[in-house]
Parts: sequence; structure tokens; C-alpha cells
Amino acid sequence: MSMIRDLRAAVRPSLRPSLRKTPTVYTAYDPTRDPSASSAVVDCAVYRDGRRVDDRDCLTPRGAMHQVRESGGFAWIGLHEPTEAEFAGIAAEFGLHPLAVEDAVHAHQRPKLERYDDTLFTVFKTIHYVEHAALTATSEVVETGEVMCFTGPDFVITVRHGGQGSLRNLRHRLQGEPELLVKGPSAVLHAIADHVVDGYIAVADAVELDIDQIEIDVFSPPAKGSTRGADTGRIYQLKREVLEFKRAVTPLMRPMQLLSERPMRLVDPDIQKYFRDVADHLARVQEQVVGFDELLNSILQANLAQATVAQNEDMRKITSWAAIVAVPTAVCGVYGMNFDHMPELHWKYGYPMVLLGITAICFTIHRTLKRNGWL
Repeated sequence: MSMIRDLRAAVRPSLRPSLRKTPTVYTAYDPTRDPSASSAVVDCAVYRDGRRVDDRDCLTPRGAMHQVRESGGFAWIGLHEPTEAEFAGIAAEFGLHPLAVEDAVHAHQRPKLERYDDTLFTVFKTIHYVEHAALTATSEVVETGEVMCFTGPDFVITVRHGGQGSLRNLRHRLQGEPELLVKGPSAVLHAIADHVVDGYIAVADAVELDIDQIEIDVFSPPAKGSTRGADTGRIYQLKREVLEFKRAVTPLMRPMQLLSERPMRLVDPDIQKYFRDVADHLARVQEQVVGFDELLNSILQANLAQATVAQNEDMRKITSWAAIVAVPTAVCGVYGMNFDHMPELHWKYGYPMVLLGITAICFTIHRTLKRNGWL
């Protein structure tokens, strides 16, 4: 028995690790490694008294934050499609919440506004209009991207996904307006929101031109040899693109209302007034997009109705010609029975008279159908 107990004691410790779930190992932030070594950082600067500080130490996120903590101001760090490893150092340096970091690294997020301790996390969907010579059933009309914004008491971190929606021109424009930048990170957040919504307005105007062209094509007389089915494919494709546009605009309404109506410690009261203007512009775009969706539904139904009418017209023509052809078919069928006693069978003018009678009856039917609009 003692030998069995010794064997159990020897085997039991070796079994325990296999019965437990292996814990996830997280790589700790290495303070000796500069998080700015990431190639995802496209710009990094410190702004003090509304102006950009020209300091070589500000060229890295760590150096920028060190300057802010020593001399005040705020840091603005811009990144483009960072990986988890590239963003880990910056997230640790600025104390960003892991859930927000996960959303920022993995794109395809819904527009939203969330608060994590002393940080606001905002997601914007950027929309870019794709130029095309002519709208087809496979044309790409709008292209989407994302801009995530971490707003803290003394820093702004923007994470951009997609080839469109660059903030470089916006940064340069803001640097020319120190009276806004002096308001702090919330001024940058407003400028990004205003920039995104202005993009929506431009895209809405361009999409409206495409819808107008579709409307003209549907309600104009079809060209010879064209079919209404081609218009159906174009309408459906444009409707899908408008739906993508709608997914970017509609969810952003609630965040803009919160930023413009609810007092927040991280948003300057003077800047909050500007968010109201952005919310108004966004509401107008939302009304346009909803109107586009409803108008495309009406155009699609009208196009299908026109196709149905065209099919009915074709069927009436086929039926009319079938009725005309039925007359000679019936007469020839009767005379093809080869009876001896048939009317005018042995009369030399019988054949021409039958043909003349068939022609007269067919002409009368054709004239009647044409008068009624069947032919």
C-alpha cells in the first residue's frame, strides 16, 4: 500500500499541469524600448499655447509625453494601421484601456463614443467618393475607412485605417489657427469630426448626381436594342453603396449629440458649441442618405414596373399575330381533309377566292388589333 501511495504522489504532480488551462501570456511593456520605434507613427508633435513646439525630443511619443508632463500643453500622435505589437508600447505609455486598444488595432468598427476613465475613445467612418466614367452594375461608388481618436487631458492619439481620410492637411490647417488649438485636445477632436462630416457632405452631393442620372435613364425612352434589366443592376449596385454610406452616417448621430449636449470634463465648453454645428450638418446628411435610399426604392420599383409593361406589350403582340395566323391555319386545315364535296372545290376560281378571303379576314383582324393598341 505504501508503494502505491508513493507512486500516486509521484504521478499526481506531473498530471496537474495538463488538467489546467494554460494561462495567456501577455508581453509586458518594456520601458527601455521606445514605443515610437513603430513605423506606424506618421506624425508626432507637442502643442503649447496653440502652437506646435519645434523640439527634436517631440519626434517620438515618449519624448512628446515627457515634454507635456514637464512644460504643459498636449501631444498629438498620428498612426496609420498599427499592429498589436506596434501599438502596445504607445498604449502602455498613455495608459489606454485594453478594450479600446483592441478596437483601434482591429478595424471595421461601428461609429461610437466611449469613455474609459480619463480617456474618450471615438470611432469615425470616413467616406470617399470613387470617380467613375459611367455607373455600371459593378461600379464602386463609395470607399470607406476609419479614424479612431483617443482623447485625454493632455494627449490626442489618432489611428487611421484605409487608404483615404488622411489627417495631414487637417493638422496643417489647425496649426494655422492657434486660437482653436489653445483649447486643447477637444479642439482636435472637433476638427476631426468636422473634417469627417464635411467629407460626408461632398460624397452626398456626388452620389446625388449618380442618382439623378439613374433617374433620367430609367424614365427616358429606352434606346433601340437596350433592356431595362441593365438599369436594374445599376440601381441595385447604387443602392448597396448608399447602404454602406448610411452605415457610416447614422450611428454617428448619437456620439455627436452627446458631445454637443452633455457636459464632459474632457471637452472644453467653448468647443462643445462647435460640436452642435457638426451635429446639425450630420443630421442634414443623414436626411439626404435616407432620402437616397427611399428614392432608389421608388426608382427600382418603377423600373421593374416598366419591365413588366414591356413584357405585357410583347405578349400582346405575340397573341395578336397568333390570332391572325390562326385564320389561314384553320382554313387550310379544313381544305386539307380531302373530302369530295367541298365548297368551290372544282371551281377554277376557288383557290384564289379562298386566298382572298383569308387575306381579307387577316387584314380585318390586324386593323382591329392595331386600332386597340395591341400592335
